[in-house]
Amino acid sequence: MAGAELASECERLRSLQVPGQPLVLPNAWDAATARAVVEAGFPVVATTSGGVAAALGYEDHEGAPPEEMLAAAARIGRAVDVPLTVDAEAGYGMEPRDLVAALQEAGAAGCNLEDTDHAASALRDPAEHADWLRAVRAAASDAGYGLVINARIDVFLSAFLAGSDIAQEEIADDALLRARLYVEAGADAVYPIVLWEPEPLRRFVAEAPAPVNILRTPRVPSIAELARLGVARVSWGGLLQRAELEHFEGVLASLADEA
Repeated sequence: MAGAELASECERLRSLQVPGQPLVLPNAWDAATARAVVEAGFPVVATTSGGVAAALGYEDHEGAPPEEMLAAAARIGRAVDVPLTVDAEAGYGMEPRDLVAALQEAGAAGCNLEDTDHAASALRDPAEHADWLRAVRAAASDAGYGLVINARIDVFLSAFLAGSDIAQEEIADDALLRARLYVEAGADAVYPIVLWEPEPLRRFVAEAPAPVNILRTPRVPSIAELARLGVARVSWGGLLQRAELEHFEGVLASLADEA
């Protein structure tokens, strides 16, 4: 993709992140689903790392080789003529300049970058992660690349996966601290994944220093209600891919019954 075209797509993606007018992102996992997203009228294609990894035969959470994930992102980008934002997980252990170069080569207008250290199965220290995001932003700026960084905040996800019964309100301060640090480091948006409890969700959106992305789980309010709260992006992550796989498995079961 020519530099001017990619620059235009970065600015287009950034301009669509409007609080109160959510950019709806049904996440794709291959070229076919990306084309379907565009044909349905959505202005941006977002990838899901879990869906892409599954399609490639690997586990999520950086279980796939980064070169395969980034090659898949590039194929998706070539298949559509709208901005592409790539779920780049935690950066695959790549140096910021190498990660930025790979995203630019893939034609990504934006990316998600999460604050989980998958090798350690733990959250990263927020200040250290902010320093890393700052290096990513600097590398993009040095390349003249207007990469839109969506900083995923994993404190709610970490508690959920650990089976904790702690109320989300009790860890909202940590999430907001991370949001402020990440935006100061150059993030364009923040993504408190699996935040769904009404009051902490309202508070986070009200106090976050940048546009907020919410994952549309069944527990989350409607898109109209999220718009009233001031949410700027709504995405589905790997939920659509899993639903499609369940549908396929159901069809296979019915075929097996007929055999």
